[in-house]
Amino acid sequence: MRIAILGREADTENYVKYIGSMGITPYVTQNAEEVACCDALLLPGGGDITPAFFGETNHGSRNIDTELDILQLQALNLAVYRELPVLGICKGMQIINVGFGGTLIQDMTLPNVKRHGYDHGDKHHASIIKEGSWLYHIYGSEIIVNSAHHQAIKKLGSGLSTVQYCPEDGCIEAISHQSLPIIGVQWHPERIEESISGISGLPVLAYFFSLIFASE
Repeated sequence: MRIAILGREADTENYVKYIGSMGITPYVTQNAEEVACCDALLLPGGGDITPAFFGETNHGSRNIDTELDILQLQALNLAVYRELPVLGICKGMQIINVGFGGTLIQDMTLPNVKRHGYDHGDKHHASIIKEGSWLYHIYGSEIIVNSAHHQAIKKLGSGLSTVQYCPEDGCIEAISHQSLPIIGVQWHPERIEESISGISGLPVLAYFFSLIFASE
């Protein structure tokens, strides 16, 4: 099994260890075309997405890496074309949303918008999972998750469904595609602390692996 992580090696160590916990060494690349030689794609966390890619000017986005955004969107398009399983984590979920024509809230730290961590590390909070969803079958209806982001999905992309959300502010915290093996979480299963949240992030990875096995 070959899983591609589209990102820079210096920024993907946690994701390499995460996949490695299942006995698989992922392939970290910045070449979108190499995804065609893999069985699945993981889009990792990172900075903010270039606002022009969802039709807006910059009003709060930061730590932008436009070159990487382009490569990740190209990799997603290739994975969609080949119907490969995709897992997006944090920024990776937002890449999925933008790739399917969705938009983002550029700065959740503005007045009247709840904060989900970011500058000060992970923030743990309650989150609701929609009944019958892929995540519901793993964790049930409510869990504590670890968020570290100041952006969030505003308009869902075409074909995507909300799987999980924050009850405080309605922030979408997990998605899935209605017909393709594509899933995303806004939180960080690769580093969640079971001692704080009461859950492990490995079941998310196990479900992702089940999508890969089903597609072979």
